[in-house]
Amino acid sequence: MAMGVISTNKNKITLYYNSENSIGQQCYAYVQSSDKKVLGIDVSKTKVTGTQWSEIAEKVGIPIIDLINVEHPDFINEFGKSKVDLEPQDWLKIIDKNPKLFHFPIVIHGEAFHQLKSGSDFKKYLE
Repeated sequence: MAMGVISTNKNKITLYYNSENSIGQQCYAYVQSSDKKVLGIDVSKTKVTGTQWSEIAEKVGIPIIDLINVEHPDFINEFGKSKVDLEPQDWLKIIDKNPKLFHFPIVIHGEAFHQLKSGSDFKKYLE
């Protein structure tokens, strides 16, 4: 299997989150309270590459669209409310241009990648 571009380490927790949404803020607070070393990557301030987004989606086991909040007002303004059918590379372009559409934080601990739907999800994955 090819080496991923995202470094993994069992002694470190990496959190990809969006500080502009409440789930991102909650999860970041939870992660900070852990006794492990934490690397917080706020996608609203730090550029995440298409390759990284692809790897995150792949490791979590979800399509790229599931990284995107299609109910966000900015998304609806641009694409409308009806189901949008795009190729993976088009979804990558959307999240690249509009990182604030990044929906649920992704926590990486060791080799495990998990999408967090709430702050308390974080505890579940670390136990």
